[in-house]
Amino acid sequence: MKLDVTKTRKDFPILERELRAGVRLTYLDSTATSQKPVAVIEAMNDFYRMSNANIHRGVHTLAEEATALYEGARERIAKFINAASARQVIYTRNTTESINLVAYTWARANLKQGDLVVLTEMEHHSNLVPWHMLQAECGIELDFIPVTEDGLLDLETYKTLLDRRPKLVSFTHMSNVLGTINPAAEMIRLAHEAGAVTLVDGAQSVPHLKVDMQALDADFYAFSAHKMCGPTGIGALYGKAALLESMPPFMGGGDMIKEVKLRSFRPNTLPHKFEAGTPAIAEAVGFGAAVDYLTNLGMDNIAAHEHEVTEYSL
Repeated sequence: MKLDVTKTRKDFPILERELRAGVRLTYLDSTATSQKPVAVIEAMNDFYRMSNANIHRGVHTLAEEATALYEGARERIAKFINAASARQVIYTRNTTESINLVAYTWARANLKQGDLVVLTEMEHHSNLVPWHMLQAECGIELDFIPVTEDGLLDLETYKTLLDRRPKLVSFTHMSNVLGTINPAAEMIRLAHEAGAVTLVDGAQSVPHLKVDMQALDADFYAFSAHKMCGPTGIGALYGKAALLESMPPFMGGGDMIKEVKLRSFRPNTLPHKFEAGTPAIAEAVGFGAAVDYLTNLGMDNIAAHEHEVTEYSL
């Protein structure tokens, strides 16, 4: 199936600006944030108009409806990335917060002075600054896979870095600057053979490619809703269940506790262990609607259309 661009344009209210201004609007900044289709806007509007309530803490009708919508979106997001369980999908604010969650929990519990973290020269600030902060705090070492003249990662240098037995390998699946799609499955396999945990920045890949967590075998995978036709202020961290269960909580407060006393607490089970306080409920509903929208279009069709547009541009 080929995308009908004329029909798809009608899904996005902002493109009606051209009717008011008399100037055709073509938006090419989806790397920064994507526009939102009617389906996402209406899903969030319907939530606020019909089902608004706090979740996980009430037994009245609206609370149960809101909880079902929130958790139903998580189920669809998990299916979209082929996670084995929705328990492995943690709601965050965005890719940046997802990476910071790993840095503040898993990394601080498992890395010590002198441990090596391997990154790449094509990383977004979100996958650089948290590791600089950790380096200043506890003395980890950072090294980088270089980028070749044709915009690809130098995998031979990567293999040399793996000989140094890094504890973590963290890299972008798809560059937000170059558009390079890195061989994530191969890089993850090589990292695991060297005994490293892997974290993948999927902010650009999830909106443009069909991603499969079980096939990639990444330990952590981070992405944002706002780059995939969803609302701002919400994203997700996928993690392998055993790792997530072994990690300390990220933030303390309501909903991330199973039991609390004046002098102690017991954290909640996955995924709620990492979701303290009242979450972005309407945004989660919109996130689920965005996943439905992309699923209906077909990720293979989206990728084919983008290749066609790129070839035309070149």
